[in-house]
Amino acid sequence: MNTFIVVAIILIALGFAYNWGARASRSVANRTGAKMHSRPIYYGVYVMLWCAVPAALVLVLYLVFQPMIVDAVIGGYLPADVAADPGATRTAMRNIEAIASGYGIIGDVEPYQQDAADALSAFTLTARLALIALAAAAAIGGLVFAQRQIHPSFRARNRVELAIKVLLLTCSAIAILTTVGIVLSVLSEAIRFFTFVHPFDFFFGTTWNPRFSSTGTGGQGEYGLLPLLWGTMMITIIAMVVAVPIGLMAAIYLSEYAGPKFRFVAKPLLEVLAGIPTIVYGFFALVTVGPFLSRLGDVVGLDINATSALTAGIVMGIMIIPFVSSLSDDIISQVPQAMRNGSFGLGATQSETIRKVILPAALPGIVGAFLLAVSRAVGETMIVVLAAGNSPVLTANPFEAVSTVTVTIVNQLTGDTDFASPQSLVAFALGLTLFVITLCLNVVAIYIVKKYREQYE
Repeated sequence: MNTFIVVAIILIALGFAYNWGARASRSVANRTGAKMHSRPIYYGVYVMLWCAVPAALVLVLYLVFQPMIVDAVIGGYLPADVAADPGATRTAMRNIEAIASGYGIIGDVEPYQQDAADALSAFTLTARLALIALAAAAAIGGLVFAQRQIHPSFRARNRVELAIKVLLLTCSAIAILTTVGIVLSVLSEAIRFFTFVHPFDFFFGTTWNPRFSSTGTGGQGEYGLLPLLWGTMMITIIAMVVAVPIGLMAAIYLSEYAGPKFRFVAKPLLEVLAGIPTIVYGFFALVTVGPFLSRLGDVVGLDINATSALTAGIVMGIMIIPFVSSLSDDIISQVPQAMRNGSFGLGATQSETIRKVILPAALPGIVGAFLLAVSRAVGETMIVVLAAGNSPVLTANPFEAVSTVTVTIVNQLTGDTDFASPQSLVAFALGLTLFVITLCLNVVAIYIVKKYREQYE
């Protein structure tokens, strides 16, 4: 069944349940003449929840147990020699599922594969029909149960608010647990990497040469982080030199000088830059900005590589201009108008008011916006992959090619990886390092905003 049709049916059923609950509450109020505890909307939502939750539980149970049942159905058709080999078993099951789905496989189909595919198709059809029937029965049962609970003293509003709190708590828990899971998975692989390479050699080494080789063969190479970390910092500094002045000046003009009509047009146009995919910025740096800087260097007598830290930093700065501008504009706009009027009343000009009143008042928030922009620049990947040159050397010349932490992660995880050699596991150590850097920047930004932000009435 088409997914759109399924979603439409579910929405119609929930709408019907909501209307039934709301009408039932009105009917009870008219029949008994008593005042209902809650408004009809809460009774409608309560009935809708009892219709949706049991059906959702049936669906979750199906998704949990369906793979195990499928494995049991297919496993009964596998020959003994295939079932004894885990690799052959996985291959056979993938082939059987492909045959059952109608896509087929390359090569001849074994008789047992066809029999298992037929059984799997029959089971899938039966399971879907059973799922629809059970979900519908659970929804109807929940609807009837909720409708019978509607009476004047029933606290539907309290039940609905409790359900919303549980939903919000669940969403928050999922977000937190997802973050914890990501950190733990990266941390476990990083610890495995440090069994191959000493942490001191990694964090303070000045040479990056991983020497790709098969597991257990060849040298492990050198994994000095400093060239990558310095390349990341150099590109970030160049990006902020570009983004901070332009973004801040644009924010000041839009909030203090621009008229409503110009602001209405200019601010969305400026923020369009934030919606451009980063791969487009990387392509722009590779084919336009890099060659232009190289030709400009030839004119003034400088040797500027087309792919260099300067190219990547300039384009990255252009990318985060709307980030700096939008946050700074919002912060400056929050400064009370009374402070501006007081400054004007004392005889200050508009520029003096901006420099001596508005910017000092908004400075903590602006600094926080800058630090958030730095964390955005540190974690950028596609621009530096295409425009930085991928040369992991420790150099102070921004006109030369460099490499960054994100570029190296992409390189180490490109191609076939077994995640058992230091050449692959180093990507997790780099990812953990980058995570700690961006986390520290975000924590500092939040601390500055909270500690030094002025509270105005």
